[in-house]
Amino acid sequence: MTSKIGVVIGQVGTPLSLETREVRRYLKEFLSDERIIDLPRSRWYPILHSFVLPFRPRMVAKHFGEIWTSEGSPLLKISMAQRDGIQARLGDHFQVELGLAYSEPGLQAAISNLEQAGIRKIIVLPMFPQYANSTTASIYDATMFAALGRKAQKRMPKKKFSPTLRFVHPFYDDPEYIQVLANSVMRQLAEIPHDYDRIILSFHGLPKRFVDEGDPYIEQCHRTGELLAKELGWDSGTIEVAFQSRFGRTEWVKPYLQPRLEKLHSDGVKAPVIVSPGFTTDCLETLHELGIGGRELFEQGGGDPERYRTLACLNDDPDWLDYAADLIRSNAAGW
Repeated sequence: MTSKIGVVIGQVGTPLSLETREVRRYLKEFLSDERIIDLPRSRWYPILHSFVLPFRPRMVAKHFGEIWTSEGSPLLKISMAQRDGIQARLGDHFQVELGLAYSEPGLQAAISNLEQAGIRKIIVLPMFPQYANSTTASIYDATMFAALGRKAQKRMPKKKFSPTLRFVHPFYDDPEYIQVLANSVMRQLAEIPHDYDRIILSFHGLPKRFVDEGDPYIEQCHRTGELLAKELGWDSGTIEVAFQSRFGRTEWVKPYLQPRLEKLHSDGVKAPVIVSPGFTTDCLETLHELGIGGRELFEQGGGDPERYRTLACLNDDPDWLDYAADLIRSNAAGW
């Protein structure tokens, strides 16, 4: 036993290589989670194994290849830098681990590392400002299964003692977070060498039925957008909100980002800037879907690709890491 407090930085995950089989493994695990696809398994698994996994991994691997770094996956590289930066700020009284829900280093390993160090009090920080069933709750599930020694909800736990867990509440409307985000946006906007005429706040989408069944994500996204706009002094004619990454044929929350990007030029927008307030870490969705695919859509609609800009996520911004460390300290109160 130790008086140290454990910390888990929770992320969804990433393929660990560009090999198609590794991308297929990652997609299989990700898309098999009922938090992600909540159709009955008898309906979804035939679609997944017959139509998705045989074809989609090759395309996804190609997209990853266009953003891959010499150190591998951008999300993993940045997440490790976030972990190390938060550890440095918290000091020796804390032990910080990175845990991914669908790839390595996994949440199972993160919890195990802390337990092996004799740590019995653990704070979990999902790296998403807004709560969503498909991100935050997925991290909750994987963490709880690991802490309780269960492989799945209906199986008996293997462990006879489990650590105490505290999950950091979504911080989508925390004034200090909004200030950190606003400062990052302002710094990057100041570096754009031309005038811009539209800010689009792009959030990851989710099926509309999730919202109908109680997921607060969309409400929280709009609240973040409102607070950010107020902090930066943007008026309603300057910004708009859209949702990206639609998957499948079901209706997702609107407006959809991709068709909007194609129409921007015809609607008189010449120099858009895309901001991602729902992500704290750059990943496939921000670097490729927005940075590469989004630029192509804007150009297809008649826009000048040189005047299309995407802003980086908070990543390892020192102000963001200071805020994250303070958030963890406040959640450790009484420990």
